[in-house]
Amino acid sequence: MKNEDEPKDKRLKGGDAQKLTMAEVAKYVGVSAMTVSRAFRQDASVSEETRKRIMEAVDALGYVLDLSAGSLSSRRSGFIAALVPSINNSNFSDTARGITDALENTGLQLLLGYTDYSAEKEEKLIEAMLRRRPEGIILTGGSHTDRARRMLDKAGIPVVETWELPEEPINHVVGFSNSEAMSLLVRTLAGQGYRKFGYIGGTTARDTRGSQRRSGFLKTVEELGLGPGRAISFGVPPITMEQGGQAIVSLLERWPDTEVVLCVSDLSAFGAIMECKRRGMSVPGDIAIAGFGDYEISSICHPSITTINVDCYGIGRQAAARLLDALQGSGEATGDEITLTGYRVVLRGSTDRGAS
Repeated sequence: MKNEDEPKDKRLKGGDAQKLTMAEVAKYVGVSAMTVSRAFRQDASVSEETRKRIMEAVDALGYVLDLSAGSLSSRRSGFIAALVPSINNSNFSDTARGITDALENTGLQLLLGYTDYSAEKEEKLIEAMLRRRPEGIILTGGSHTDRARRMLDKAGIPVVETWELPEEPINHVVGFSNSEAMSLLVRTLAGQGYRKFGYIGGTTARDTRGSQRRSGFLKTVEELGLGPGRAISFGVPPITMEQGGQAIVSLLERWPDTEVVLCVSDLSAFGAIMECKRRGMSVPGDIAIAGFGDYEISSICHPSITTINVDCYGIGRQAAARLLDALQGSGEATGDEITLTGYRVVLRGSTDRGAS
């Protein structure tokens, strides 16, 4: 017997892979599907009160209007969507290239969106993408707004979160622990004799991967008995080369005896090295500096930058492969699976005092 006191949206869920329909939204509100359709078209025949009720239901249930419904008889759009936080970051460019290469000869095309590290912007892009009915969607990171999660839960397509290990995955995950990767870098450099560690990161938590790296740094420094860590927050993510230079000055003014500084990315590490050189400081003689991400610039900088390689291209290929596996199976987003990707420390001149 149906429990009428149970919230209506719970009765509508059915299964996470079941696409929510306009008819179900109409039933939830107590109007016809045509009225819901007219509300989306801003038809004057729908009162403002009814339109408000419909839009509140749409938001609560995570429904996304399917713009392809009337034009695609095959119900296939022929593309997958991927959202990255930055388009001028070579790491995410490599991830997008990995996705594209994995899709070659599949008949699927990649539609790329740029979030600028904003969860709100990501939410809007997710809605815009889902309205065109992609075959699947690949996201960077696992931190999303509640509404974005509801929309993805009800999309009925494979969802792959990448670049980290979210506590509550939506569907599939292809990534690594940013905290453990930074911990490995700290332990490696501590093994080389460094004891006074500093860290440069961003001023906000909107870069969740950066926040995880900072957490891994602080935890490991304390575990090794080298803490508390000398961490400084400078600039809104993503931190630029210029901000990396400004940050190292602030850090050394506060803790002048710091021996090695770990940066949230290679770009901020490069800026820090250039600022040290401008001030007549030797790297790594006076101060050692390390980054994260193994950008191309890290290998051609002088001295070259010690960093963490996380196989950005491989993340893209594996994410696309996971999505294709889901599509070639039942065609629905069923079954959660985590694919762990590798990372490794790349030791270079910026921390090698024996070579300075």
